[in-house]
Amino acid sequence: MGRRSRGRRLQQQQRPEDAEDGAEGGGKRGEAGWEGGYPEIVKENKLFEHYYQELKIVPEGEWGQFMDALREPLPATLRITGYKSHAKEILHCLKNKYFKELEDLEVDGQKVEVPQPLSWYPEELAWHTNLSRKILRKSPHLEKFHQFLGNISRQEAVSMIPPLLLNVRPHHKILDMCAAPGSKTTQLIEMLHADMNVPFPEGFVIANDVDNKRCYLLVHQAKRLSSPCIMVVNHDASSIPRLQIDVDGRKEILFYDRILCDVPCSGDGTMRKNIDVWKKWTTLNSLQLHGLQLRIATRGAEQLAEGGRMVYSTCSLNPIEDEAVIASLLEKSEGALELADVSNELPGLKWMPGITQWKVMTKDGQWFTDWDAVPHSRHTQIRPTMFPPKDPEKLQAMHLERCLRILPHHQNTGGFFVAVLVKKSSMPWNKRQPKLQGKSAETRESTQLSPADLTEGKPTDPSKLESPSFTGTGDTEIAHATEDLENNGSKKDGVCGPPPSKKMKLFGFKEDPFVFIPEDDPLFPPIEKFYALDPSFPRMNLLTRTTEGKKRQLYMVSKELRNVLLNNSEKMKVINTGIKVWCRNNSGEEFDCAFRLAQEGIYTLYPFINSRIITVSMEDVKILLTQENPFFRKLSSETYSQAKDLAKGSIVLKYEPDSANPDALQCPIVLCGWRGKASIRTFVPKNERLHYLRMMGLEVLGEKKKEGVILTNESAASTGQPDNDVTEGQRAGEPNSPDAEEANSPDVTAGCDPAGVHPPR
Repeated sequence: MGRRSRGRRLQQQQRPEDAEDGAEGGGKRGEAGWEGGYPEIVKENKLFEHYYQELKIVPEGEWGQFMDALREPLPATLRITGYKSHAKEILHCLKNKYFKELEDLEVDGQKVEVPQPLSWYPEELAWHTNLSRKILRKSPHLEKFHQFLGNISRQEAVSMIPPLLLNVRPHHKILDMCAAPGSKTTQLIEMLHADMNVPFPEGFVIANDVDNKRCYLLVHQAKRLSSPCIMVVNHDASSIPRLQIDVDGRKEILFYDRILCDVPCSGDGTMRKNIDVWKKWTTLNSLQLHGLQLRIATRGAEQLAEGGRMVYSTCSLNPIEDEAVIASLLEKSEGALELADVSNELPGLKWMPGITQWKVMTKDGQWFTDWDAVPHSRHTQIRPTMFPPKDPEKLQAMHLERCLRILPHHQNTGGFFVAVLVKKSSMPWNKRQPKLQGKSAETRESTQLSPADLTEGKPTDPSKLESPSFTGTGDTEIAHATEDLENNGSKKDGVCGPPPSKKMKLFGFKEDPFVFIPEDDPLFPPIEKFYALDPSFPRMNLLTRTTEGKKRQLYMVSKELRNVLLNNSEKMKVINTGIKVWCRNNSGEEFDCAFRLAQEGIYTLYPFINSRIITVSMEDVKILLTQENPFFRKLSSETYSQAKDLAKGSIVLKYEPDSANPDALQCPIVLCGWRGKASIRTFVPKNERLHYLRMMGLEVLGEKKKEGVILTNESAASTGQPDNDVTEGQRAGEPNSPDAEEANSPDVTAGCDPAGVHPPR
């Protein structure tokens, strides 16, 4: 088996953090251990205890507390997701409704503690509780609280740390190297969209994972945030291709302002939730992963802009995967990288400084203190980069104490390791490269790079090159080769397909191409006129996923991601990018515009729409979200007066908060709707409907599917059958449901919203 395929296998297998999101598919076997579905695993491992006691990573006198904490189930931690105004409204709802209902509650004889905010997470957007995930799901007393958690990410506390330490700004270009399942990626997207009034931040996130199937989990997570600034790609992180962008008509190498390098690891910091680690733990896991981790970190450092910040993290406590990787990376960088002092960046977080001395132990318990003592027969298993530097001055200059090691017993969390690296200059095997991209454009130099040594030896020794991803071709030569390929007429303008198989072996599913809408496409003017789009609307960023036949869905990306797509389709396997902004109606020709608005992209589109906007009250929103096709007379007179003169077709429904009424919802809501003959309906996926209803303080009791009615505590109190004009609407040619047209789309599963949720029937 070659080094690359072995590395890919290790990346796919060694991912114990899969369950960090609380996604339904994550960590079920681990939890089954607590529930008795599998034989009880004895939480003992003598070799583990011997190893870490010898390395002294736990302060003296705390070993018993450390082991006791590891044997306890991990408490549930919650992070409020979404953009700022919505996240604050969810927080308000949690604190004033759901948390109050937990006071004085007992479950199975255990007093339920009201959740408390994580002291180090900004703006109280992350909380922890003594409730295990099992109790949250099974207890009828907590049913309402558990339902509300559908709007919140159940993410392990320590996994929230790396994105915070990246210190992201909306203009940053970000690479997430090992991104699945995606909870950290969603944090990064939220940071890009810190200002909800800016539909297209200058920055973007490229989220990568080696596992094709996990990439689709990543897409699902990212879709929840509906951002035009996220791209999901499928590559081996240790050889992720160097991308190009067009800058003033010339090709330049893309360097990232921020890189998250959350590498595959042995995961012994996750013992509290992945209890299989107790019986499977051995030092061999770390010895096998060290080389891969170093290659991934080196590849990340190469692609980091000068002045940029890279966070390296693992859910392992082992210095072979932690400090040894950082020390080796610092040594081969020859001063290009340095560890940042982040001790004051997360006040309230308890952590131990990185260690400066450690030993290497084989799986059978044999210790080695330095490379010279390792017999030749062990050289394939133990590498020189696993040991601390011998030179005391060099070791001191590295400041390994600036690394952070999170121990489980200090704040009732999992174990974790984080190091923050800043790039001071280009790597020694590279020539000049652009500096960190600021808010204003900077003059950048063309870049030519030579092959990087991704081995555990010295970077300048070509005899030790181990990464097959480097062939000795400089980046300038690659740029010229790509330009030649694009100019020889073999590539259609504006079409970004998957890379040809002769250049890259494709794994998993074949992706549809990304086709940008030409400026002279006759499809766009009717849309522009119908919605009175602002002249500033970036029409060049519209794309479809088909080169033939009718365009059924229109997607949108930011101009920066358009640049990346158009200049890298031959070397990059893109799984997904863009948000859906318009869908073709089945009966579109009967209306002035064949395309209706899609809820997924409405917050991005809304600032550019100047027509067909109806301002609605909070009571209107409740009716529109709980009834399938309410007649005009059910809505307020203000809403009716705005709707009566509009032609049938797609509309925008906008709720503006009333600051004079603090009890009302205090964040703006934008919904896609349809103006029928005598009614208005919303085109909002079910999970989003429920999300808004719960934000307004309504309890969702159930659903009458035939009538398209969602029952709430308010509607249940009213009497009479809810009337609607589904039949009348159908006679008028309006679509049946949000997925009526999507069922025929080639890139959407029939009957499902693209984000993987089922809209109301």
